[in-house]
Amino acid sequence: MPTTREQLHELVDDLPDDRLDAARTVIVALTDPVLAAFMNAPEDDEPTTDEDLAAIAEGNAAAARGKSVPLAQVMAELNGHA
Repeated sequence: MPTTREQLHELVDDLPDDRLDAARTVIVALTDPVLAAFMNAPEDDEPTTDEDLAAIAEGNAAAARGKSVPLAQVMAELNGHA
């Protein structure tokens, strides 16, 4: 009887070429410990507060006025390169 690893090799070998990228994505997800921890993390069950909603609205309004900060600038500031 073939091992699970052998069966998986057979399945991959039998995949049509147009499905290989999807298979790689799934296998990478199964072998990446950080992604596995993220995928297995409990769902955020904290309710959205009025303060959260106000902060979201403030951010959206600032972005609509063109007052958003580019991610590269934020990252530079966080890394002490500003």
